Amino acid sequence: MIDLKAFVASRIRSFSHAFHGWWYVLRTQKNAWIHSLASLAVLSLGLWLGLPSRDWAVLVLVIAMVWAAEFFNTSIEAVVDLASPVRHPLAKVGKDVGAAAVLIAAGAAVLVGLLILGPPLYERILVLF
Repeated sequence: MIDLKAFVASRIRSFSHAFHGWWYVLRTQKNAWIHSLASLAVLSLGLWLGLPSRDWAVLVLVIAMVWAAEFFNTSIEAVVDLASPVRHPLAKVGKDVGAAAVLIAAGAAVLVGLLILGPPLYERILVLF
């Protein structure tokens, strides 16, 4: 039989570890602040434009994709630094490929953002002028 108290305590610890990781990324990664500002800008613009649910679902997915890529990249960098404290060509490859993953995710998010936000934003701007 499962000990409910121990189960709940272990879930709380798991969430605590995850939030510590999130805070580490925000504290140490300059690009995380760019992602934060971009995420807030997109979410604010989406609210102002009154986007439909399907558009929100896509935006949330691509925002999460960029954040996940940044988190994976940060974890790769930490593990590579631990495994190879001296400079090594393969360590560079690992870090560069992780950074490329973030770049691909961010580029895709920009394109999706333009496709979803562009038309209603254009219509709003036309109405203003």
